[in-house]
Amino acid sequence: MENNTYPPFRFTITVTEAHLDHLKHVNNVVYVQWLQDAAYHHWMQKVPEALHREVLWVVRRHEIDYLSGAFLGDVLEITTWPGEHTGVTWQRHYTIVRLRDNQTIVKATSIWALVHRTNFRPRRIDDTILQVLR
Repeated sequence: MENNTYPPFRFTITVTEAHLDHLKHVNNVVYVQWLQDAAYHHWMQKVPEALHREVLWVVRRHEIDYLSGAFLGDVLEITTWPGEHTGVTWQRHYTIVRLRDNQTIVKATSIWALVHRTNFRPRRIDDTILQVLR
């Protein structure tokens, strides 16, 4: 599923009690937050400050497959990478792997739209944007 055109961005997180729901596993809302965090941190790691002041990404869609659970103390690796893009949207892929058994517990795809920071109107994905994530 990874795309060789754009390098993936990875980070790890350890599940804490704050991530758990009444069933004592990571709540689905927490996974969505982690996906958003991954996309944000990936972008912020690469975007020049001047461009950051001009544009931002807003999510249009999340599609998430929950394959297994995560529990207190689990160390998870969250990986994200860009996929296909259109004039103003960009697909982003994610996996979340539980490191103790190398089990993929979440696979997800999001569609993000690029907008002007000042008025939130769509902004075309041009070569400047394409070069940021390469």
